[in-house]
Amino acid sequence: MGNKIDDLICAIRSGELVHRKDPGEKARKVVVCILTIVGAVAAMAAIAYAVYRYMNPDYLEDFDDDFDDYEDDDDTEETSTY
Repeated sequence: MGNKIDDLICAIRSGELVHRKDPGEKARKVVVCILTIVGAVAAMAAIAYAVYRYMNPDYLEDFDDDFDDYEDDDDTEETSTY
């Protein structure tokens, strides 16, 4: 019976040796999780910005067109002499 327990203990130890984990593996998992979260937040921000730009019209273009029309009118007017 003692021989079976010794065999069991030996099998457990050999299993630990086979399935031994690298000490830096946990640190790599943490870094990968953090980078995944940062990437997801950046992707959501990019999507939100794209939707904002699509939904918000650019009123400055209309203003520039009107301003150009007024400049043309000033050039064609004749000035009066006193």
